[in-house]
Amino acid sequence: MNFEILVSALMAALVLEKLFELYPGLFGQHFLPLKLGIFQELLAAHPDVFERDKLRAALGVHTRSTRYLQCVAAGAQRHDLQGQAVEPVAPEHVFLAIVELYQRRQARDPQEALAKLRRQLVAAYAASGLTRQDYLLGLPVVDEAITVVLDEALAQADQERARHAALKRAYELSGQPVAVFADSLGMSVRQVQAALQQA
Repeated sequence: MNFEILVSALMAALVLEKLFELYPGLFGQHFLPLKLGIFQELLAAHPDVFERDKLRAALGVHTRSTRYLQCVAAGAQRHDLQGQAVEPVAPEHVFLAIVELYQRRQARDPQEALAKLRRQLVAAYAASGLTRQDYLLGLPVVDEAITVVLDEALAQADQERARHAALKRAYELSGQPVAVFADSLGMSVRQVQAALQQA
């Protein structure tokens, strides 16, 4: 490792340590997605503590870490300096985090990484609440292999949406209590309630 990179890594670690001290809820054991614009807020709140370039580098290290990407990929809300949830993570940011995590996992276990990529894409699309067209409109262009998996995941999620919608219609037309309806289909009440919620 060259000396400049080592010094830069050490400086970032020192800034991150200070951020943890000031904001343990954001930079502590459990990571949370940060509000957009938090860099400027940190500079304004602590002008005598952080130097612009060092803070920018430290936040870059933090937001590229696997733990941070995992919380973004899970679709957690973005948080402000007080640790309050303030806005959802945009679907394209969730998507980019999922793809980056997949690329990191791929070398260790390609099959498991691919299966997890597909599961995460299905969940992210479903959680977005967007139509397929609107969801795809916001996503960046990715390589062909990821595009194929994305198409499969969206098709799977669309099939699940259609099944849930059909189940909801059947339930509404049946006029039965949930328990009776679930029993008539050989499903648990929990399964039916989950499907009705998702519809």
